[in-house]
Amino acid sequence: MPEMTLEYTLTEAGIDPKNDLNIDTSIEFAAMSGAFIGGTGDFVSLFEPNALQLEQQGYGYVVASLGELGGVVPYTAYNAKKSYIENNPDVIEGFIKAIQKGLDYVHNHNSKEIAEIILNYFPDISKNDLETIIDRYKNIDSWFTTTYITEENFNHIQKIAENAGQLDKRAPFDKLVNNSYSK
Repeated sequence: MPEMTLEYTLTEAGIDPKNDLNIDTSIEFAAMSGAFIGGTGDFVSLFEPNALQLEQQGYGYVVASLGELGGVVPYTAYNAKKSYIENNPDVIEGFIKAIQKGLDYVHNHNSKEIAEIILNYFPDISKNDLETIIDRYKNIDSWFTTTYITEENFNHIQKIAENAGQLDKRAPFDKLVNNSYSK
């Protein structure tokens, strides 16, 4: 998905990702920082905390966020069989409420407060670095305010996949997205 979003962002900027430059997809995702540091490529697409660590080590700096440039994308989705949803509405509703509670917390607290709560889940990152990363995500409005997925956003992610040549036929929104438990 990050590579497809990169291609989409380039296309939207008038750059043909197939002909105007070379995107090397042969590098294992976990090895991308090391490959970049070792001299492969002029740019690299990284998730946090890798991007911050690369900056702190003096090997580069963040020039843009693909998450911001790529538009609103329901990047993380949770899947369950239709039969499970129908037979376990209390579980589904509880799960959705838990995710919503997390979203509400993120939107109603500052980066320092959030970092204090989640720090134990990131043992290899300092609290200050975690705050910086959270600030970055907050500054580009990364977190949805609700678990509800709009048809427009669903179609946008399909447009990104089409642009990358990874989707021949669009999936029907009403068959894959169940917003009945969302706000």
